[in-house]
Amino acid sequence: MARYTDPSCRLCRRERQKLFLKGTKCFTEKCPVERRGFPPGQHGQSRRTKISEYGVQLREKQKIRRSYGLMETQFRNTFAKALKQPGRTGDTLVKLLERRLDNVIYRLGFAPSRKAARQLVVHGHFLVNRRHVDIPSYLLRAGDTVTVREKSKQLEVIHASMKRMKDNAMLPWLSLDKAVMAGTFLNIPERADIPLNADEQLVVELYSK
Repeated sequence: MARYTDPSCRLCRRERQKLFLKGTKCFTEKCPVERRGFPPGQHGQSRRTKISEYGVQLREKQKIRRSYGLMETQFRNTFAKALKQPGRTGDTLVKLLERRLDNVIYRLGFAPSRKAARQLVVHGHFLVNRRHVDIPSYLLRAGDTVTVREKSKQLEVIHASMKRMKDNAMLPWLSLDKAVMAGTFLNIPERADIPLNADEQLVVELYSK
């Protein structure tokens, strides 16, 4: 399985906004976006007066893809699924990304980032409806329950992440029982409720060319 191995903070700087790829570091003064709010590379600080329409669409696609930690092929395959479903393709795309197991684990607070959540899933630390699932792209359905495996409940990375998760920060389509370290995917969220600062319609326009 292909994965990104270069510094994650470069991706945030390239998009000129925080994508929350490094967990707690993103909320401290050590965040490179706070210290160097320009793209990386020797031309990062150069001023460009105009970006083409294609450039705007590409940057929006890259922002969404990198936020959810997908490689290009994975993202394009997800878009292909969204294209086959009824409704607005852009909205459906974001909803499919939100239903991914690694994303739900991150949203529930079991991991400090989606990258960490993906690693925990691959290593077999979670159960879905009491069944072992080690596929980060597994799509959850309404009513599915995600539980930390009994042997994994002592992992420091999970406990540290849960301590930072405030009860009032839980999204409305998720519920969490910290006592048993289990969460429920209550329903598929509406696009307006998903905290993603991006225009997915530009992705539709880009892939439609």
